[in-house]
Amino acid sequence: MATLLPPPKRVKLSHGTAQVPEKPVQPTAVAPTIVVQFVNEDDSQPLGPAVSLPADLAREGLEGLVNNLKGSADDPVPFAFHVPLPSTDKPSSTEDQSQKPAPTRLAVTTNILADVLKHPLNTYTTEDVLAIHCTPQSIFRVRPATRCSSTLTGHSSPILCASFSPTGRLMATGSGDMTCRLWNLDSETPWATLSGHKGWVLCVEWEARERILATGGHDGHVRLWDPVKGVAIGDAMKGHTKWITSLAWEPIHINPKNPRLASSSKDGTVRVWDPTNRRMEYSLSGHTAAVNVVRWGGIGKGVLYTAGSDRIIRVWDADGGKLLYTLKDHAHWVTTLALSTDFVLRTGPFDHTAKKPTSDEEAQAMALARYTEITKSHPEVLISGSDDHTLFLWNLFPTARDSASSTSNESAKVNGKIKPVARLLGHQSQVSHVAFSPDGRWAASAGFDRSIRIWEGRTGKYVSTLRGHIAPVYRLTWSIDSRYLVSASKDSTLKIWSLKTNKMHTDLPGHTDEVYSVDFVADKIVSGGRDGAVKIWRH
Repeated sequence: MATLLPPPKRVKLSHGTAQVPEKPVQPTAVAPTIVVQFVNEDDSQPLGPAVSLPADLAREGLEGLVNNLKGSADDPVPFAFHVPLPSTDKPSSTEDQSQKPAPTRLAVTTNILADVLKHPLNTYTTEDVLAIHCTPQSIFRVRPATRCSSTLTGHSSPILCASFSPTGRLMATGSGDMTCRLWNLDSETPWATLSGHKGWVLCVEWEARERILATGGHDGHVRLWDPVKGVAIGDAMKGHTKWITSLAWEPIHINPKNPRLASSSKDGTVRVWDPTNRRMEYSLSGHTAAVNVVRWGGIGKGVLYTAGSDRIIRVWDADGGKLLYTLKDHAHWVTTLALSTDFVLRTGPFDHTAKKPTSDEEAQAMALARYTEITKSHPEVLISGSDDHTLFLWNLFPTARDSASSTSNESAKVNGKIKPVARLLGHQSQVSHVAFSPDGRWAASAGFDRSIRIWEGRTGKYVSTLRGHIAPVYRLTWSIDSRYLVSASKDSTLKIWSLKTNKMHTDLPGHTDEVYSVDFVADKIVSGGRDGAVKIWRH
């Protein structure tokens, strides 16, 4: 016999209506009060006295408080906040790359209570004085792309390289069909087709005043083009015996009138050309294998950085070609280099105000002012990436202030050998590309392990890992406000990542095959790949 449930209790009636028992009101939790010391990220100096504030104060409230402390309340500056985690000082083998790097900071994106005090890795209490590092952000914001506005066809083979002009008005793409094409980004239409190479166009590079475009091909030739007229400037510059791997222009703040061009090649040499008479000035032949990349730094009268398949990075004086440093820390081919000043060297006198120089002297002054601004708090540093799954951060030319500091991070000589600032571990496969943010505060590296890693650009400390691609990541590019990162992958997609949350912001599918190249200017992204189509993405 089944057990019968007792009947439900009768509801009490009051004046003919049922009485519903009131639920007890839960007391609202009061957020604790914490003492906070705001610290400048550049020099670690306090921005004012320590203040006591509720731990649930929103990040926008922290911004207003910091602007009041700095006296900029009338013209507020946006800030990013983070709290450094104390180092564990745990000795570990540098060869063990299978262990996931531990975070070194906690970003404050909502409030201190949620992002710091309740974080599993937090070691601070409400009794501690919490040092919050403040990083000023750009005063303008880039709108992240959300859609494909144009698909431009014309190339009949895969697009191997792409680069915006310094003003962002034109785009150059190099392809396996032996042509370089120019595209007008204002109207999103073809501008010119540059024919002349007898092999694949492997690299394109704009002169920083947008007067000349240089291309390097599989035929071993370097060609110069007039981007306005869409015609060649003279004949090809010949001398390399194998294909061109990279190009770099002399910075405008060093030589505004007639900047020189450096080219690296599979033949193991780097040649410096005078574009006026299209003749070679000198050749650098210290590498014993292919030179994979060349960068032209802006220190002094110019510095050339070269890296090759002989596992060596060489640093040369650009004023004559004298060898300055030989760096031998990598265990495999060095395939990518990035300078913290890459963006200002690439764009020269042009910035977000769109002001154009009227003379060589004005262009030099504008470019020098931009270069000085980005290097006043920290000198030009170099990151190298290799097929040995690691990266190295180098500070080869420290400032006088850094040299006088006993705790400075500059590369130093130990037993006659140059020591890097940091060794960046974590990738499980070859490093395909590394890029600094335009403000030089962050560095991003992409690898064949399908991941992207973010590092502090000045110390090399690990920040976060961005995962989402399902195939190797080939290329990275930053937005000019350093808030977003774009990645191109073998999985045929682009992904936009937010540095505020360290998560994917937007997924951009649309290509039908691997994406080899991508570039970001203003609020437009241009990509190209194996399908031969140029896609323009915008907000």
